[in-house]
Amino acid sequence: MPLSMNREVFITCAVTGAGDTVSKSRHVPITPQQIASSAIDAAKAGAAVVHCHVRDPETGAAARRVDLYKDVTDRIRAADVDVVLNLTAGMGGDLVFGHVEAPFPLNEKATDMAGATERVAHVAACLPEICTLDCGTMNFSLGDYVMTNTPSMLREMAGQMTALGVRPEIEAFDTGHLWFAKQLVEEGLIEDPVLIQLCMGIPWGAPDDLNTFMAMVNNVPKHWTFSAFSIGRNALAYPAAAVLAGGNVRVGLEDNLYAGKGQLATNAQLVDKAVGVIEGMGAKIIGPAEVREKLKLKKR
Repeated sequence: MPLSMNREVFITCAVTGAGDTVSKSRHVPITPQQIASSAIDAAKAGAAVVHCHVRDPETGAAARRVDLYKDVTDRIRAADVDVVLNLTAGMGGDLVFGHVEAPFPLNEKATDMAGATERVAHVAACLPEICTLDCGTMNFSLGDYVMTNTPSMLREMAGQMTALGVRPEIEAFDTGHLWFAKQLVEEGLIEDPVLIQLCMGIPWGAPDDLNTFMAMVNNVPKHWTFSAFSIGRNALAYPAAAVLAGGNVRVGLEDNLYAGKGQLATNAQLVDKAVGVIEGMGAKIIGPAEVREKLKLKKR
């Protein structure tokens, strides 16, 4: 296919994530104050959008507490820098089976399953401009963990997000997830402009080789807006791939801890590296006001 480079690019910074990264880097933010501060620094470095999870301030483990989300969002909104707020709604779909010879009972300590309304409770309380919708079920990483998002669950969550006036960001880990996103649009559960995040290289979704990446890109309707990222060692290369393919960029400590071999990064440093790549390619970095206009977002 002909080259269709994006000349006006926005950067999303995924600030902390839900993974077990706290023990691997001192820069991964844990408390609401740390998460908000890191998000603000990323915005000052050039991120137009910050994508936020929260963590238990005592343990660093992933959390779904509404009060923690409220604390983070209040701090970011009170900051001296403008940024588009994007909250995860991916929590509450974690299904972990027991032993391979005895899948039931489930691993209750690791399993976290919640209903649709509970999964978007923090979205209703905080009313961010964007929240994520993981648009499918898949084997996720190692062991017996399944990321669970059934069609009925996704329909209900998408409808609630749209009713709240919050733009869903469809997180697509494979081509079938894009297929279902089109179905949600057809059913009127999500509205144009549709926003897609292509999540590459996460075991066991779509691998991050360029052939698979372009298969994902080619399944995104031309009038939709997409960003893309990969994790780990290929994360630093994906800003260039995403821009060349016509998309936008995501970086951050949710996806990658390093600015170079053996060099632990901050979120601001990862955004700064992405800015250098994008501008070095001759593209322009757009800010939060332009993103709001492009995606018809409601600033609160």
